[in-house]
This record gives sequence, C-alpha cells and structure tokens, in this order.
Amino acid sequence: MESSNDLRLAVLFDADNVPSSSLKGIMEEVARYGNPTFKRIYGDWTKPNLTGWKQILIEHAITPVQQYGYTSGKNSTDSAMIIDAMDILYSGKADGFCIVSSDSDFTRLAVRLREAGMKVIGIGEKKTPSSFRVACDKFIYIEIINSASDEKKETTSDKISKPSRKEVINIFVNSINDLADEEGWAYLGDVGNLILKKQPDFDPRNYGYQKLTPLIKNLNRFDIDERKTDNSNTKHIFIRNK
Repeated sequence: MESSNDLRLAVLFDADNVPSSSLKGIMEEVARYGNPTFKRIYGDWTKPNLTGWKQILIEHAITPVQQYGYTSGKNSTDSAMIIDAMDILYSGKADGFCIVSSDSDFTRLAVRLREAGMKVIGIGEKKTPSSFRVACDKFIYIEIINSASDEKKETTSDKISKPSRKEVINIFVNSINDLADEEGWAYLGDVGNLILKKQPDFDPRNYGYQKLTPLIKNLNRFDIDERKTDNSNTKHIFIRNK
C-alpha cells in the first residue's frame, strides 16, 4: 500500500487484544500511512487488567470508550468497535481504517470497509488468525513494530532462513512475471504493491530488513537497475529474474 500523509485514518484499538507497551510504536507506524483523525480504544475500564493503558492514552490523545461486559462469555467490546466503525464510515470523515487487534472477530468488518472503498490496515500479534490478516489491505505484526523500535539500523547480514528465503524468492519471481515488460523488467514499487495484494502481511521487516530494496539485494537472485529521474535525489528501481 502506498503511504499518504493526507489519508484520514480512523484508528480503533481493541484494548483486550493489544499490549499497552506497544502503543507508542503502533502510533508511529500508523503515522507512516496517514493522519489518525479518529483515535479510540475500547474496553471495560473498570477491570484491573486495563489499568496499564490509562496514562499512555493521555500521552497520545486517544479516547477510551467504556463498554461493559453485560453477558458472560460475550465480547461486547467487539460490537462497540464495529458499530462505531460503521458510524465513522457513513460520516464520510475518514479515508481508511486501522484496526488494532489480534481477534478474528473483525474479519467481516475489514471486508465490509474495503467493499465501501476504504483502505484497511490491520495491526496485531503473530497469533492473529489468517482470516483477519488477509481481509486487510495490509497487515503489520506488533512484534515487528517492537523490534523496529529497538533496532533502527538496517540489517546487512543474512537473517533469512532457507525455507523463508525460498518462499520470498517465489513471491518475487511470480510477481515479476506478472508485471514484467518485454525485456523482463518490472518496477519495484509495482511489485511491492502486487505482493501486498497477494499476501497482506508481507513486510521486509519480517525478514530483518527495514526496506524492500536491501531485502532484494540480499537475495542475490534478481537483476537490479536503478534508473535516474528528473529529480537527482530520486531513482526508480527496476528488477527482473536472473
């Protein structure tokens, strides 16, 4: 997905399924994709397990929404989030949604928002069921956000395991074949966007790289052509299968 600072995002947190210690990193991640116009977090704030959120919510100007658990075994927080998301959708005041949860109950919500033309970014832990991950335009793992906060430098050594390397290479080979011109070249930006459509949770940080280009270079499986543009500070990167 292409980032845009002008994209108005509704950021909705499921307090029961997100660690409070990750909030700062999550908000920094959200800022890469747009402006968080709505910032709400849902939970039963009378419960002691949510006390860790209170101070950090003030620091980030996030509005807590109280939702009592009226019935044992039923998650009323999910219902409140879904109702608010639809209200925001019909208000016309958001261009996209960021749903922060590891709960598969938001799968249908993500699908419905995309049907309405919204960009949907999911953020959750690696335990998040695949049904919710693939329902989003892009899905980002909280573990990756946390590791990026701890280590800002790009990886230069090969940290990709052999099975993962083979999987990543196959993803790129197939996507390049889908987009290549007559000489086999494909624009890396288009390749990255196509991969996200096929696999929303794809992220170079999953393999130890902050950006796509260093990951491609490390794989040593593709020809790379950095082409100059009218802007001397900008180059367009094209790749093709060797």
